[in-house]
Amino acid sequence: MKKTIVVVGAGKGLGNHIAEKFAQNDFRVVLMARNGDSLNSYKQEFTAKGYEVETYELDATNDSQVREVFGALKEIPDVLVYNVGITTPDPENMDAAELERHFAADVAGAYSCIRQVSTEEFGKKHGTIILTGGYAAVNPFPGYMCLALTKAALRNLALVKNRELTGKGIFVGTVMIGGEVTPGTHFAPELIAGTYWKMYTERKEWELRYE
Repeated sequence: MKKTIVVVGAGKGLGNHIAEKFAQNDFRVVLMARNGDSLNSYKQEFTAKGYEVETYELDATNDSQVREVFGALKEIPDVLVYNVGITTPDPENMDAAELERHFAADVAGAYSCIRQVSTEEFGKKHGTIILTGGYAAVNPFPGYMCLALTKAALRNLALVKNRELTGKGIFVGTVMIGGEVTPGTHFAPELIAGTYWKMYTERKEWELRYE
């Protein structure tokens, strides 16, 4: 029976390339994102390549919706990748509400999704959870304060959950990306996706850096 990966934050950039990397290794793919039209397009693309795929509309900042969508999954996944993140620069005269918006998407959403899969059944399957991190977590810079703060919080979330859940058979880690994801460069999404596969197969270091 095929294993299943759930990618929260599917998209033309990194999300879909992570999903395809696992699909190439005989995984069934579940893509989640807010835009239903985009998800329909992604499903057609994956199906055309011969991959088994399902899609679900999901706003990860809505905890009740997260519970509903994960509860509707046909089977317990083997891998969860949380790839949601707001990477735009801070607006001028930024208020606290903007920081809260970033935290809801980048951190609270990840926590909600982790809660839904961190079950006894997931542990019996030796489940893996991987969060998409960023170098701003350890090297903050002006103009991207929100990104720096939320990626630092996400990094700590990964470490806390790694320590909490490892005894239950669940591996939690984060891939820290040290540059802007750009096709045709060292930071091309299909290259970065290999680090997620490495983390899944090795299950050793809770943090891997792609620099």
